[in-house]
Amino acid sequence: MSSENTNLLLNVLSANSRDRLLSRATAVSLPLKTALYKPEKQPRYSYFITSGVASVVAQTEDGTSAEVGMIGSEGVVGSLHLLGPGLVLSQCFMQAEGTGLRIPFVELRKAFGESYEIRERILEFVQVQAVSANQISACHRLHDAEERLARWLLTVRDRVESDVLGLTQEFLADMLGSRRSTVTLVAGAIQRSGLIEYARGQVRIQDRARLEEVACSCYPLIRDLTLKLYTRPLRNGHE
Repeated sequence: MSSENTNLLLNVLSANSRDRLLSRATAVSLPLKTALYKPEKQPRYSYFITSGVASVVAQTEDGTSAEVGMIGSEGVVGSLHLLGPGLVLSQCFMQAEGTGLRIPFVELRKAFGESYEIRERILEFVQVQAVSANQISACHRLHDAEERLARWLLTVRDRVESDVLGLTQEFLADMLGSRRSTVTLVAGAIQRSGLIEYARGQVRIQDRARLEEVACSCYPLIRDLTLKLYTRPLRNGHE
């Protein structure tokens, strides 16, 4: 992941492209649970996350929710809305407090349309998000709660670069699409194994190596997708 208070997508752009976006952006604090976009609404702003983590969450009619994506300092919130006029059904909010560079969505859309470099890098990020969402959907269906919880904790840890995570059981249940009682049992079992310490809404990862052994195979797949972002040269194109 990128260093604290930087954004990897912006960092890989040429100086001209980066300055174009930065000249229209404002640095903002993003407290826990800050809504970044809501279902079926075009966002007023997009956000280049510079620290913290945002969750992309899908919800059913009965109120059940599950996380289908995670955005940290590798990308930009609101990129999916750039692809067309269709409504985005998910919502996005800060899962771990942080900071970002807020840019009016109309300005980002204009840059996306006019700059080949900006468009290609954002599309690369969107593709990785889509592939990750497919994997997470399969994970929710095919893997047990213990494997999914381990995968999720490790993925958050990679984004915030800290072994201490501020997370309630209710929040964990919503992200994993599980009952709170299930999360309580699973978190308790992992804690008794000495892999994590959980108390008062805070999770501390005690043994990352062993937690990786518990996590399902989706964790390294999604991790490697993110690590490889922006490492390939742009395809032939022009401004």
